[in-house]
Amino acid sequence: MKTVIAAALGECVHVAGIMNFLRLAEEAGWRTVFLGPAVPAEDVIEGARREKAGLVSISYRLTPETGERLLTDFIGRASALRAEGVRFVMGGTPPVAERARALGFFERVFDGSEPVEEVLGYLKGRSPGGAKGEDYPQSAIERIRWKSPYPIIRHHFGRPTVEETGKGINRIADAGVLDVVSLGTDQDAQENFFHPERQEPGRRGAGGVPVRSADDYRSLYEATRRGNYPLMRTYSGTDDFLKLAELYTEAINIAWCAIPLFWFNRMDGRGPWELEDSIGEHQRVMAWYGERGIPVEVNEPHHWSLRDAPDVLYVATSYLSAYNARAFGVRDHIVQMMFNTPPALSDSMDIAKMLACMDVIGGLSGPDFRVWRQTRTGLLSYPLDVDEARAHLAASVYVQMALEPHIVHVVGHTEAVSAASAADVIADCRMARRAIENARRGQPDMTSGAAVVERKEELIREAVVTIDAIKRLAEPGVKDPLTDPATLGRAVRVGLLDAPHLRNNLYARGEIVTRMDDRGGCVAVDPGTGVPIAEEDRIAGLELYPEPGVE
Repeated sequence: MKTVIAAALGECVHVAGIMNFLRLAEEAGWRTVFLGPAVPAEDVIEGARREKAGLVSISYRLTPETGERLLTDFIGRASALRAEGVRFVMGGTPPVAERARALGFFERVFDGSEPVEEVLGYLKGRSPGGAKGEDYPQSAIERIRWKSPYPIIRHHFGRPTVEETGKGINRIADAGVLDVVSLGTDQDAQENFFHPERQEPGRRGAGGVPVRSADDYRSLYEATRRGNYPLMRTYSGTDDFLKLAELYTEAINIAWCAIPLFWFNRMDGRGPWELEDSIGEHQRVMAWYGERGIPVEVNEPHHWSLRDAPDVLYVATSYLSAYNARAFGVRDHIVQMMFNTPPALSDSMDIAKMLACMDVIGGLSGPDFRVWRQTRTGLLSYPLDVDEARAHLAASVYVQMALEPHIVHVVGHTEAVSAASAADVIADCRMARRAIENARRGQPDMTSGAAVVERKEELIREAVVTIDAIKRLAEPGVKDPLTDPATLGRAVRVGLLDAPHLRNNLYARGEIVTRMDDRGGCVAVDPGTGVPIAEEDRIAGLELYPEPGVE
């Protein structure tokens, strides 16, 4: 095992930073030896020889002038070791670090501003060092593995003009705090990119950046080619799905696709497709990306919870999402878990819901179908007050870490008021990173409490009831009801899949009634009494199936 020794040099007794460095070194697989505070230079050299160290880390956090003299003396004593192949790093306050860099001896100098994954990456022997873009993994799965055990961070960003968006991406990339720029485009870009005649000049830039050409996309991707070289992804669109997929792959090296099953059509008013036709199109998009080894996020379940559907339908549609992704050749499935949705959901019931999702999906995973967890804060859950919103962001991300996500989708704290600026994105990511770091240091177990486990098991049982009921809707001869667009569409039209916000919808019944129960979960209730009802009873009330022996 590689050995790193560490000490605070000279009269310096401040060791918190160097102890954190050693903790990260242990995570990266090093044997660590701490020599202590206020260690003379000659003792550090002796310790390095005694322990056969491959890396020596020293720290100094006092006066820069004194530190420079100590470091100059240390370098004179350590030069022979460096000639033998021993590597040296140094950590200190920014003023001390600046003088240490000028001496040109240390392989790396850390001043405390570096992202934790940068330090960890260095210790793993694959640190980018802020110099070479090719050192930063440029696919989602590689980046996840490179940054492990910390999650990669994603954030939406899109300003009203391409120019402003590009400059903002430059600034975000230089800050080095974001791994995935999730490009937020306006509705015309999503629906009418290939149909200029359908675009409306009056809504240009509404809700996102108004990209109108392949060169617009290329210029925005080029803006990421600096700093920590973040990946880029964007919306799958609501029309011309496959043409957009080809464009995204060529122009922005899309990190992964996000596509729903039942949405982005006439049912939610976001596209021109009929319900069943759009389901088939979305499945073809999954297959297209699957053939090319690009991950797919079927961002289906939260669309139901955003419309106040009961938690059981979130779990059931999570299963449908993963099932369809696997059936259509996706090898890397990103499971998006939107917390705080509906906003009144309690943290314990939120965790129970997500654990139930992971349990029902778990049976589908295997060597050819890998599941990656992505968590995010609820889109509608932010308070208007900016200080409260910041607190909510940090608290939500901390709770999400109970799921040990591979990706944390940071939702801007300004979401309730306005689209995030570049400065907002940077601030959001720093808040999230602090919450993640706190959780990584030893978060209490939030997954095994009696109430959480009981609710998780309840949701699993009820989701099985829902899935079985969908299967029973299939016409004779349908090979696989759970991938059959006609059967899936019928599940919406007859009310098996339903939400209160779908009332008066042309495609859904919108008759289900939900309430928050005394545990803080979202449940279906009897419309007349307001009493919670089991999923089996709710489905029986729809009278979808004839009784045995009755024609």
